Amino acid sequence: MLKIVLAAAGGVLLASLLSGCPTMIIGGAAQTAAIAHDRRTTGTYLEDQEIEIKALKAFYGDPEVKDHSSISTTSYNLNVLLTGQAKSAEVSARFARQVAELPRVKKVYNEVVVGPEGTLEEAANDTYLTTKAKYALLDVEVPGFDPTRVKVVTSQGTVYLMGLVTAAEADDAVDKVRRVSGVQRVVRVFEIIPPGALPPPESAPSSEPAPDTAVH
Repeated sequence: MLKIVLAAAGGVLLASLLSGCPTMIIGGAAQTAAIAHDRRTTGTYLEDQEIEIKALKAFYGDPEVKDHSSISTTSYNLNVLLTGQAKSAEVSARFARQVAELPRVKKVYNEVVVGPEGTLEEAANDTYLTTKAKYALLDVEVPGFDPTRVKVVTSQGTVYLMGLVTAAEADDAVDKVRRVSGVQRVVRVFEIIPPGALPPPESAPSSEPAPDTAVH
């Protein structure tokens, strides 16, 4: 699954280079707009992207991991969420350790499931649920809430929510997403901040499962 995604991304990049980079220019404009709405600093936003690239390099650089798993890496405010499947808990833990050792990573939430690789149908359903969850966030009624500040990741029907949000924003976001048809579970991977506060200070790297705050 991951190889298919990478091949498509590589094709887009190659087409952009051959045609004078219009796609890259548009992408840069979109990134600038995203940063403007983000509670992360510009530096942290870019570091999150760098962490994901380094994690991808680590994935493909380790045959034991690459050949026995299909793992997705999502970094938000230097916290890394691992989702997908692995053939064994040992393979999952091996990759989690590698990611935890990357520069600037604060914490790793290892949510990789031990089992066979997901099907194309399951992947398509996860993409659909992610879209529906993002639309559901538009209904959050907390004053000042910006749905683009919540990162939505879906894996095998479980929706993970990441972001720098207040307690009220987190509660309402989870409540809206858990009502989406087809969502099996919602897991908070939020960092809670006081209303109007800056992001919390960075801490030492660690690796652990996502908080046990799932909502069925």
